[in-house]
Amino acid sequence: MTTTTADGLWARSYHPAPDRPRQLVCFPHAGGSASFFFPVSAQLAPVAEVLSVQYPGRQDRRTETSPDDIGTMADLVYAALRDRIRSRPTAFFGHSMGAMVAFEVARRLEADGGELTHLFASGRRAPSRYRAESVHRRDDEGIVAELKLLSGTDAALLGDEELLRMILPAIRSDYTAVETYRCDPGAAIKAPITALTGDDDPKTTLEEAGDWRAHTTGAFDLKVYPGGHFFLSSQAPAVLALLREHLTHGEEFAK
Repeated sequence: MTTTTADGLWARSYHPAPDRPRQLVCFPHAGGSASFFFPVSAQLAPVAEVLSVQYPGRQDRRTETSPDDIGTMADLVYAALRDRIRSRPTAFFGHSMGAMVAFEVARRLEADGGELTHLFASGRRAPSRYRAESVHRRDDEGIVAELKLLSGTDAALLGDEELLRMILPAIRSDYTAVETYRCDPGAAIKAPITALTGDDDPKTTLEEAGDWRAHTTGAFDLKVYPGGHFFLSSQAPAVLALLREHLTHGEEFAK
């Protein structure tokens, strides 16, 4: 696997393509890492360069402390990737926690005079939709139980006690960030938003996913797929086709 570091420690480009006219920046879920999107990068390399955000506290950044606040995370990501994001037409794809981080980075980009071609918000209810959740207050076993329930973490990792204990602080910080996040109901970006959700996701109802429409002044679409919180795994071909369509046709896609 070829890996290059883009803009310091904050993003990975597994299939560098600086000559592509467009790029897609991917934001992982709570407990996730940049490598989750390696297959996306491989599949979309012919049409765009894919950057995968690497949060602190995991993989090669495992000795760093991960922020436990979505706003702080977004500030750090935008500061690190600002020039790269603004260098050519860029879309964001975020799953679960990553959808919120992507939305907040998009807000910072637009406030700074930049433009985003599209935000794909996957596996997450709208920023203004709140549920009282407290996974971050559980003991380690309780957090591991939640990870197993959502089926988004590698089973081999969950079975490796030493490695699991090493990354649990970052996972706890992620859950703290997710569960304490609050967003102004009127917060909106100009970029079009497509919300993607599984029809059996315990974390997001169709109504909660549909409420993303209130957070853009541009076009909105809701895509519903068979599956739970990590419907991406079973529905990868369909999701990749959606992303490829946008990255190929750009503005026409949003109409």
